[in-house]
Amino acid sequence: MIKLIVSDMDGTLLDGEGCLNDEFFSLFKELRERNIKFAAASGRQYYQLYNLFEPISDELLYIAENGTLVVYKGEELYANSIDKSIVFSFVEDALKIEDIYIVLCGKKSAYINTKDEFFLKETMKYYHNYQIVENFNDVKDDILKIAIFDLKGSGVNSKKILCDKWENELQLVDSTPTWLDIYNMGINKGKAVDMIQRKFGIEKKDTMIFGDFYNDIEMLKEGYHSYAMDNSPEEIKRAANFIANSNEDNGVLEIIKEKVLK
Repeated sequence: MIKLIVSDMDGTLLDGEGCLNDEFFSLFKELRERNIKFAAASGRQYYQLYNLFEPISDELLYIAENGTLVVYKGEELYANSIDKSIVFSFVEDALKIEDIYIVLCGKKSAYINTKDEFFLKETMKYYHNYQIVENFNDVKDDILKIAIFDLKGSGVNSKKILCDKWENELQLVDSTPTWLDIYNMGINKGKAVDMIQRKFGIEKKDTMIFGDFYNDIEMLKEGYHSYAMDNSPEEIKRAANFIANSNEDNGVLEIIKEKVLK
């Protein structure tokens, strides 16, 4: 019996415009009545996720910043921040790369160093709370993750350049074709799901998980009922036990209705 549902957001639960189908709220009501927990797992900021799910925001679990922060009913269950000296050294290297923008993802806010209108619009998709700073070294917040928006595509530009020096000290994971997320070794959405399962006494056989991209691979292994979206790369589909229809076809909601709520 399903007791926990975990879903990635972009490319999975959300449509191509980053919007949540209104039907989710009626389905969530049914899940709640059956005492089934729902976790939103994303590279997005906690505050952005929280606002996305109003008016039921306080009833969900949140795995934010790709597993570096877990929050439930306003309580921080887990957080993992990067050592500040490493953050500043990494940023120094990243700033030398052309055609990228950098976001420091802190507990309190996201931090960017530009007023470029194009990037501000892109930032607001994922970070509800953000601040513009002149120098990243002035940021005092705990940094959970560094995110790079790469105009050329991270796989052929920023990730390729940074991996040689940093791949043994930090994880560099593509969260979309243009976004590269950087965080401590050993941290991922899967670890966060495992922590939630242990806290609430939920087994893998009672867990349903949805994902679509490379930062979802570890998470998909934490539940027997693991679904890769039809819009996923083939490697992601191989990591899951089942396939759901694409995010544009509301694959997550359709599986929940068919397998959990019928």
